[in-house]
Parts: sequence; structure tokens; C-alpha cells
Amino acid sequence: MASQSTDQPKSIHDFIVKDARGNDVDLSIYKGKVLLIVNVASQCGLTNSNYPELTKLYEQYKDKGLEILAFPCNQFGNQEPGDNEQIMEFACTRFKAEFPIFDKVDVNGSNAAPVYKYLKSSKGGLFGDGIKWNFTKFLVDRDGKVVDRYAPTTSPASIEKDIKKLIGTS
Repeated sequence: MASQSTDQPKSIHDFIVKDARGNDVDLSIYKGKVLLIVNVASQCGLTNSNYPELTKLYEQYKDKGLEILAFPCNQFGNQEPGDNEQIMEFACTRFKAEFPIFDKVDVNGSNAAPVYKYLKSSKGGLFGDGIKWNFTKFLVDRDGKVVDRYAPTTSPASIEKDIKKLIGTS
């Protein structure tokens, strides 16, 4: 949901979301950070390639200003059926993920999380705004503006050059 203002959100920093433990997280805490926002799933064919690469990117660039925000989603093939505790256990144990994992959300449809409505309206996809599958990625600059959107099949490693430009290490 957008913060107190009734205006349209101007950046990703205008949202409050729930973390995987049900706590409110004001995304304004990420002001000044480059964000890679990803809808994740534990049982997807892309899981075993995406999670390790996301973890590696996070380890390499978290101290330089990168944050990866993972939003579990069960809208594609029911590939994220677990509850938040199971999802965190999976990501943190199997893939050593240290980046923030948020509450499971819908990314499409009438119940889509407001933050995802904003992301999609900021950067539509090749065939419309809808998220097509797990591991769609949005790259957000330090000011909270969406600068790019990547297809589920785009590997996180291939986004590294774009991340480096935004964090200033290119």
C-alpha cells in the first residue's frame, strides 16, 4: 500500500509491504540503494539457476549499495505452495539467501500487491504489463525509479553490468 499520501506513488520508496514474518517494512529504508526486485518460487524450473545467482550478486554488491528484494508468488503453476516460514527455510538453507524475503504476494490480477502494480505500470513487458512467470526482475535506481525489467529467463548474472552502472562501479 502507498504511504499516507493520497497521491499516486512517485517511487518504490512510497510503499509499505509486509516481510515474511508479517512485519511492515517501509520501502523508504532503501532510499539510496539500487534494488533488484524479483518474484520468486521454490518449485520452479528456474529456481536452481536464479537463487544461486541472486545470492552471488547480493554477496558481491550488498556493501556497494545493492539490495535484492524477493517476493514469493504462487500464481504460476502453484510453484510456491509453502507458507512464509517454509519459503524462508528453503531459500536460506538450500541457497544461503541473505537478502530480504517478503510476504507471499500476487503479482497479477485484482489482488496484485500495490508495489507490483507500480512496478508493472513503470516498466511494461514485451507483451503487456502482466508478469508472465516466476523470476521476473525489476531494476530500481537509488531514487526508487524503475529503470529496467527483465524476463524470467534472463539470468541474474547477465544483469550484473546494469547493476554495476547504477551503483557506480562500471
